[in-house]
Amino acid sequence: MVWKRLSSPTPKKFKVLSSAGKIMASVFWNAEGIIMIDYLEKRASITGSYYAEQIKMLREAIKEKRRGKLRAKVLFHRDIAPSHKAQVVLHAIREAGFELVEHPPYSTDLVPSDFYLFLASRNTSEARNLPMIVK
Repeated sequence: MVWKRLSSPTPKKFKVLSSAGKIMASVFWNAEGIIMIDYLEKRASITGSYYAEQIKMLREAIKEKRRGKLRAKVLFHRDIAPSHKAQVVLHAIREAGFELVEHPPYSTDLVPSDFYLFLASRNTSEARNLPMIVK
């Protein structure tokens, strides 16, 4: 029901069109830039086993794009999503030889890393093909 004056025309009903939808991207980077971007299939979710597979792929991407970095200690920081804390994920991190950097309780100091990622990725060829989303 819509409230309107008697003299005003009836509002038009618009059809809702399905949009392209949301895209979930997992982005792995270091100080030198983006190492790997993995796009999740539509209507899928990141489970512990999926994330563990991403870690294996990340190790291979580091081997290819950041030669010699695996010989040094790789510090791995992740967010605190439940799937990222699964035992299969912790096993994959250890198996990859990464040292896990624990996530502190809520910290506003860590938020700027997201801004760093998007500013640093602006000039990469992978990022140029991504749609710009402004909220």
